[in-house]
Amino acid sequence: MDAVSFQQSGEPIIRVRDLVVGFRDRTILKGLDLDIRRGEILGFVGPSGQGKSVLTRTILGLIPKRAGTIQVFGQDMDGLSTAQRRRVEQRWGVLFQHGALFSALTVKQNIQVPMREHLNLSERLLDEFARLKIEMVGLKPEAADKYPSELSGGMIKRAALARSLALDPEILFLDEPTSGLDPIGAGEFDDLVATLKQTLGLTVFMVTHDLDSLYTACDRIAALGDGQIIAVGPIDHMLAHEHPWLRSYFHGKRARAVVGGAPAHA
Repeated sequence: MDAVSFQQSGEPIIRVRDLVVGFRDRTILKGLDLDIRRGEILGFVGPSGQGKSVLTRTILGLIPKRAGTIQVFGQDMDGLSTAQRRRVEQRWGVLFQHGALFSALTVKQNIQVPMREHLNLSERLLDEFARLKIEMVGLKPEAADKYPSELSGGMIKRAALARSLALDPEILFLDEPTSGLDPIGAGEFDDLVATLKQTLGLTVFMVTHDLDSLYTACDRIAALGDGQIIAVGPIDHMLAHEHPWLRSYFHGKRARAVVGGAPAHA
């Protein structure tokens, strides 16, 4: 299916079916099904160590699957040639949990890594595009020449986000993007992601455990349990769900309460 017919079809931008992933004698994902819709921020939650990040890495091709299918932009990833897969990969960006910046490179140089790999640009254009990405994520211009060791946790997240946007992706994968940030920094990062989604037309798959992110940034939420999706829907659907883990997660001591029609900390 070509890009035009895919966009007109209204199909999910990512479709996962019957996905099985495991390591040695342990099966992590057990026939998992999930659709990620074009233009949404989908939050992905679940108990620690149960495979949230495994799903992201499997979609990205970093972890092999044992069974199932993964379609991106309407294309079965198993059926693509190396060149075709490379073209698909240029249409997504990834922010790993701890940023994964190259410590020996400046912020500007980190952002330029995917540009140098995939694009044929002059040094002047590389510098200009890096500057634009830095501005886009709310960093000051002087951050361009700083090394990761000179950055705060929040600045590292923003620099890594800028690098994930280097090739103007259509899909953004975020792995625990607010972990390690204070509540103010986390809230600002959520607002930034929501703004970028609106202005750039991004589709965002966000692995998170941050309840505030689920309330304020996500259009839908999918919950993982025992290797499968146990629930998917907007926040109201998750709050009303009777699954024991969801009840504990969304109604426990650190959950939010709805006060006067707006979410607030319990």
